[in-house]
Amino acid sequence: MASVVVIVCPVNARAADQVAPSSDVIRLVDAGNFAAAEKSIDHALRSPSLAPEERRSYEFERERMRRILLDFSLTPGDAQARVRKLIPDITDAEFARWDAAGLLESRVIDGQKKYFNRAPSNLFRLSAEARDRRANPSPFNDSPLERPHPHHREVLAQAKATGKSSVAPRRVRITQSITVDADAVPVGETIRAWIPYPRAIQGQQENIRFISSAPDKHQLAPESALQRTVYFEQAAAASKPTTFSVTYELTIFGQHMQIDPEKVVPATPSAALTPSMGERPPHIVFTDAMRKFSREVVGDEKNPYRIAQKLYAAVDRIPWAGALEYSTISNISDYALRAGHADCGQQTLLLMTLLRLNGIPARWQSGWIFSDGAYDNMHDWGWLYLAPYGWVPMDVTFGRFDSGDATLDAFYLGSFDAYRVAFNDDYSQPFVPAKQHFRSETVDLQRGEVEWRGGNLYFDRWDYDFKATLLSNPRTD
Repeated sequence: MASVVVIVCPVNARAADQVAPSSDVIRLVDAGNFAAAEKSIDHALRSPSLAPEERRSYEFERERMRRILLDFSLTPGDAQARVRKLIPDITDAEFARWDAAGLLESRVIDGQKKYFNRAPSNLFRLSAEARDRRANPSPFNDSPLERPHPHHREVLAQAKATGKSSVAPRRVRITQSITVDADAVPVGETIRAWIPYPRAIQGQQENIRFISSAPDKHQLAPESALQRTVYFEQAAAASKPTTFSVTYELTIFGQHMQIDPEKVVPATPSAALTPSMGERPPHIVFTDAMRKFSREVVGDEKNPYRIAQKLYAAVDRIPWAGALEYSTISNISDYALRAGHADCGQQTLLLMTLLRLNGIPARWQSGWIFSDGAYDNMHDWGWLYLAPYGWVPMDVTFGRFDSGDATLDAFYLGSFDAYRVAFNDDYSQPFVPAKQHFRSETVDLQRGEVEWRGGNLYFDRWDYDFKATLLSNPRTD
């Protein structure tokens, strides 16, 4: 399921309160001028008067460049070779045309053009022409709930019959694990791991029961942690991977809010709503481009619900594609607006920014989605506040259906399925216990986090797994 501002300061600080290095350094990194950025960082770090928070910020800019290079590792020849595996007779002219159209994400880094690792596979998400040219077409591995599904109708029917907003529950057992590569840290050193764990949310996910963990000794973060975790420690053994896992059960409810647009009025600011309104740098910023896009979409509309519908539709039109690591992006909502594609978290942050720009409170939620079958994946979504109804579900990535049934087609603006476990009730929040080194994922928490006393272990040093097993559905009467 990220910016220097979010990740490079003390882990117990909120994103908006954290210290960023010189904006010139951020711009240099974003522009691919790594050598110049490195020179500026070296100069800054030599200053004896640099505050610890500022030093940490500059140090992360160096780490951010390392992570960008991991994401952008393909040469032009590498990228074309990967596309050629699916389109054997691709011509240089075709590749160049798709590249010029922005369908293959790349950056110039210190004068060398480098392509995003997922650019070749993303091409087939972004271009119908490229999809049609594949020698052996195969369907994308998408959630079955991204299309009209009997469960959607189950949610709508139960909500109508009972008058309740929380319906059609599923009881599920989940096992999530982290496996650290053999010899990722020296033998005998303590590996510290955090695995996501859900908090109880009334009417959404309830009756959480801890089953087991490996190792047995663990620390469960309190319910108040908005990015809740199970924390472990384990010594590294010679030439052996180190595995951590947790198993638990919970009941997840489908959601449906029946909204009468004519009854919706602007939200009145309050202490409870204030954290979900206005800007929250670095990822929710009302840039000039954001304001222009909003004006073009919203026009003269004043009704908050109809504004939300327009903004939801506009963001839904941005095609989904595999994403850069969030920690490498200095402003995620701005990136989603200009990149021509976005993944679920980027779409959600863009929609949240646009809603807040229009005075509509919006907040983040994310975790993992699964199905009755083999499908599961990390996923991000959100909630918006509509007076007098309260908080309303939104999943702009699943978007609008085209079944001809207006209520079903609009399902994911006002409703949720019961096949999603929420790990995060906000983004970029502190862990309990606190992480000592940089986080691998500075916004979300879905795969987990790992470190040792020598530093953070990035995603290339460990793997993760998630398994959901549906149990008998609980009664709702």
